[in-house]
Amino acid sequence: MAKYILRRLVLLIPILLGVSAILFTLKTLTPGDPARLLAGNNATEEQVNAKREELGLNDPVLVQYGRYIFNFVTKGDLGTSYRSGKPIVQEVLPRLSTSIKITFGAVIFGACIGVLLGIISALKKYTWADSLVLVLSMVFQSVPEFVIGLLLILLFAVSWHILPANGIETWKGYIMPMMCIGLSSIANYTRITRSSMLEVLSEDYIRTARAKGQTERNITKKHALRNAIIPVAQSIGNQIGTAIGGGMVLETVFGVPGVGKYIVDAISNRNYPAVIGGALIIAIMLTLINLLVDISFVLIDPRLKTTIISSNKSAPKKKAA
Repeated sequence: MAKYILRRLVLLIPILLGVSAILFTLKTLTPGDPARLLAGNNATEEQVNAKREELGLNDPVLVQYGRYIFNFVTKGDLGTSYRSGKPIVQEVLPRLSTSIKITFGAVIFGACIGVLLGIISALKKYTWADSLVLVLSMVFQSVPEFVIGLLLILLFAVSWHILPANGIETWKGYIMPMMCIGLSSIANYTRITRSSMLEVLSEDYIRTARAKGQTERNITKKHALRNAIIPVAQSIGNQIGTAIGGGMVLETVFGVPGVGKYIVDAISNRNYPAVIGGALIIAIMLTLINLLVDISFVLIDPRLKTTIISSNKSAPKKKAA
């Protein structure tokens, strides 16, 4: 198990190199000069060149990229913001906790409702309840997240005055972003839970449990759900990445000071170090979360530990004739 975790951590290196290389390439192809933006419209060409030299923008792209990777590996330095002059790490970390709270709250909200609807749909298959659950889940998946966000603001903030329209000054400010991201994931959880439950409910040991006189509630809770939850757990891990991606737009809609809004604002201001640094931090977080999700599979189903261990062992060497 330790070798598996170590191998997954080593894979973080090419992931970060790939993300940073793509972002540096996009930075080169993106029109606009951050030096001109920082120097101002009234700056002379000499002043703009001096600012470009100060930022290291006159160096070749490969030199800039190599310097950035070297500073990140040796010092943990993700660069300095063009706008504030502060280190990117110092600006992103306070926002990261906000994004994590919203992401995990949204995933928990969507998973709880989606799994419940999936169980109901599986137990009431081919009935009106099954059809209603599938229709509602598809509606939530079809509507874009920003549209759901605007509808939530219209209802809870403008019409009912229950929740704040933007900001997170109090705990109430987290509710609508969590609901908005979570509602869009309900269809995925519902579909996976329904399919997995239907497959498990058709197994022989479920029929044996019924033949022994166990109640349907006990069969669902102790036998079916535990064996059907593994695909749902995998979906939760994948949904975390989707939730973070959707949060980049929704944090702007709800005025939440998270990493997503920070990156969006940095793109508008041509603040390339902030864009690259924020994206790398998100990539690191997603990789570690996926690793934790894979480890959690072993806790849910210990049989998977044997599979993981066997996959790490090399093939046995052939004996010499």
